[in-house]
Amino acid sequence: MPGVIWNFSQPISDNVEEAVSGVKGELAVKLYGDDLKLLEQKANEILGIMGGVRGVQDLGIFRVIGQPNLNYVVDREAARRFGINVADVQDAIQTAVGGGAVSQVLQGEARYDLVVRYQKPYRDTREAIEDIRLLAPSGERVSLAQLTQVKVEDGAEEIYREANQRYVAIKYSVRGRDLGSTVEEAIAKVNAQVKLPPGYHLDWAGEYQSQKRADKRLMLVLPITITIIFIILYTMFRSAKWALLILCNVAMAPVGGMLALLFSGTNFSVSSGVGFLALFGVSVQTGVIMLEYINQLRVRGHSIEESAVEGAVLRLRPIMMTMLVATLGLLPAATSHGIGSDSQRPFAIVIVGGLIAALLISVFLLPTLYVWIAGDGDVLPLPETEFEN
Repeated sequence: MPGVIWNFSQPISDNVEEAVSGVKGELAVKLYGDDLKLLEQKANEILGIMGGVRGVQDLGIFRVIGQPNLNYVVDREAARRFGINVADVQDAIQTAVGGGAVSQVLQGEARYDLVVRYQKPYRDTREAIEDIRLLAPSGERVSLAQLTQVKVEDGAEEIYREANQRYVAIKYSVRGRDLGSTVEEAIAKVNAQVKLPPGYHLDWAGEYQSQKRADKRLMLVLPITITIIFIILYTMFRSAKWALLILCNVAMAPVGGMLALLFSGTNFSVSSGVGFLALFGVSVQTGVIMLEYINQLRVRGHSIEESAVEGAVLRLRPIMMTMLVATLGLLPAATSHGIGSDSQRPFAIVIVGGLIAALLISVFLLPTLYVWIAGDGDVLPLPETEFEN
């Protein structure tokens, strides 16, 4: 069916999308302005440009023009010839077609207007309306067809408003590509190729806007999280050296999460960003287990190299158990492709991939770095500290 845009969705999905973007679509471009016809013209230009952006799918315009209107334009020369005012013509159409209040009906405290208008056969067709008669000052009865020029034109079918401004919305979604780069490419192309008149502007709404807000929060949360981790580690080991060593272990752990996203073909999202934050905590835990044990071996009289090697060997099992608990628990979520998995799968993939990498980093990299930076003046636990082999 030419001109029909098909859209299959679920009621709860529509409600969520409408709450996020204001329209029934994952993502939307809102073009604000006054002239509805110009809005639709520019929306069609934007639609054509976005159709050429890789990853953009499900494009569609929420049309505002398309309702046929029967417009009666008063022929002022004819009206003057018959001695009839423009207001008389408007009143005749209003009274005959829309109805005019002639009295009121009282029902208790409620008041209702009593409206009188022509019966349906005399107002339901174009010809019937054209035959409506007006009484001229000369006593002659003049039809609307003699006083007006009748046109059938497309008018407003539905007018969308936001912040007291008219707008037309272009809905779309992103498939097979990350959201951020896709929308940014679309923004660049639209801004370069579409010239908007003064007073008109675009708003890129929906999940992209939500992602931008979440990215800003992550950029604030990330340094705060790392700072808090450093403070806790410093108070635990009473040494900035050991705290920085564990942070190096934390900094390398996201490599596994990034590789997991790459190999699985999953794009970076807010969900995967939260997964990296959770990965920091597990990496700190494994680093503390390894570093504390190596320091205790040194207190018992082992050399730096012997402590690092023996600590890596003896702490492999508890570290592996810690990793396996989280990895096996999140593996079903990481491999899920059912309904609702789009939000949880990136989170699980990052943690599973990051934990596998963190295991290797903790066993090989951390002891190596320890040997490089350790010295005789290091802050070590008290000799009476008890621990199990």
